[in-house]
Amino acid sequence: MRYSGPICRYCRREGISLCDKHKCAAIKRPTPPGQHGNKRLPKTSDYAKQLREKQKAKRIFGLTEKQMRKYYAAAVKSKGITGDELLKNLEKRLDNAVFRSGIARTRRQARQLVSHGIVTLNGRRVTIPSIVVQEGDEFGIREKNKSMPAFENFAKRKVQVPGWLTVDTNAISAKVSGSAQKEDLEQSIDTQMIIEFYSRT
Repeated sequence: MRYSGPICRYCRREGISLCDKHKCAAIKRPTPPGQHGNKRLPKTSDYAKQLREKQKAKRIFGLTEKQMRKYYAAAVKSKGITGDELLKNLEKRLDNAVFRSGIARTRRQARQLVSHGIVTLNGRRVTIPSIVVQEGDEFGIREKNKSMPAFENFAKRKVQVPGWLTVDTNAISAKVSGSAQKEDLEQSIDTQMIIEFYSRT
């Protein structure tokens, strides 16, 4: 079951901003949520650190536990470095690509745009955020939705677009022009911790 409560509760729990709000609760109260969140906790075990890193990755990309295990299993079977392959698989999700292109300001917004059928992939309307994009794929906003307030002044947005995407600001669309490199991957995640966590289960 996907969490639908206050996202800032997760921001405080993971110690990072997941909501992209200027008034994020994690900035004002950088302690875990709950009655005793502001009290100093005892030394954290290795298992607890690994669990937190796994949870953080899940929440950054908006995954369920079942999805997270699926991505990890695929990374283990690949020929590359497991940690890098895990992040590459997550990077190729359609909702993440929409976020990386700058069309959506956050991954949560990108997931919502796809789920509501506002995004097209290769000219066809799609509603599944977890679709894997491949080199040569093109995605963007449906013509009828380009006038939405969310896309006002899109051409003027200053977004650092990764090298594996080519963005057409006038059409509010993007093309997958290559593969994500190590420098394009989510830098806030310690994949070694995640590998160690799943290796114990």
